Amino acid sequence: MKRKLAIVGASDFQNPLILKAKEMGVETHVFAWETGAAGEKTADYFYPISITEVDEITDACRRIGIDGICSIGTDLGNITVSEVASELGLIANSPECVHRSTNKALMRQTFAEHGDPSPLSIKVFHPEDVDGLELHFPLIVKPVDRSGSRCVSKVMSSYELKYAIERAIDISFEKAAVVEEFMEGREFSVEYISWKGEHTFLALTRKFTTGAPHFIETGHVEPAGVDDGLLCKIKQVVEHALDGLGVQYGASHSEIMIDEKGNIRIVEIGSRMGGDCIGSHLVPLSTGVDFMRAVIEIALGKKPDLRRDHEEACAMIRFAFSSKDVEVFNELKVNRPNYVIDYSFESDTNHAIVDSGSRYGYFILRAEHASELVPYYPTESLA
Repeated sequence: MKRKLAIVGASDFQNPLILKAKEMGVETHVFAWETGAAGEKTADYFYPISITEVDEITDACRRIGIDGICSIGTDLGNITVSEVASELGLIANSPECVHRSTNKALMRQTFAEHGDPSPLSIKVFHPEDVDGLELHFPLIVKPVDRSGSRCVSKVMSSYELKYAIERAIDISFEKAAVVEEFMEGREFSVEYISWKGEHTFLALTRKFTTGAPHFIETGHVEPAGVDDGLLCKIKQVVEHALDGLGVQYGASHSEIMIDEKGNIRIVEIGSRMGGDCIGSHLVPLSTGVDFMRAVIEIALGKKPDLRRDHEEACAMIRFAFSSKDVEVFNELKVNRPNYVIDYSFESDTNHAIVDSGSRYGYFILRAEHASELVPYYPTESLA
């Protein structure tokens, strides 16, 4: 009898997880608000239930008799997975762990309690909450519980600060924001997989962004190309922080910043696979480890198989912000078609890009050597 896996979310970024489960012979039961997304069609069974309806999804999973539940690249889905798994006695991180790793204020508090390096931060519910505080600009303002660069702002003055707090609170589920110390340096993400509290490093990813004021990702490259000494320090910092958050199972995506002196500070950590095709595409392309298979195996209560099916390589994703990005891709299709792994572009580009969800598309490349992809690296600091 086929094992039954519940998957929370049906978007284009979730669809590879659905396809991987089906490839493994696992029966897929997918929950999401009905929008015509790819996963609605590829799932064995689709249920038009919002991913925030935890009780309804729990009841449905109980009736179905699922053997595991998972999601990738979404904080909201991660929360639902942990709650349903806790209720049904399935494998997942605890709701407490997921709360700590999806709420930025609680995450900062946890880092401070365990001595993990991260910026100073305060939680606010109203713009007036910063009145009378001694603040040193520039500062970063974020919603306390959103992802995807939504309403992230660098501010240079008290006037900008109040406006940024209002915007962040407006889209926050909790109606709260964090005001944080501004950090400078190179940005990276660190991809791990955990089984019973044992953390296995998979990849270090170099992040490229638009820079201030909103820091929207323009792309990612693996491997990041740092020396072994720095990589060792990064692993020590991240693994200690994963323990502090209580991460026991599944994928994690840690965002860090390294200054010119080599000091490492944690931007944030998600107890789930990174979005932007990092976990679903870049990790397997660059390392040979089937990351999604490992996530599914863990959800079904099995120690993950982390064997590599090919030699290490270089992989990258570049997002489309303008016609220039599309021109680069069209040139690649003609001159280096062997590099092109996947791509997707929107037909409607007549809108402003305000966060990662509003970018115009992407293309994914792979080559044996990093030097081959350098000419096509993502743009940085567009703003």
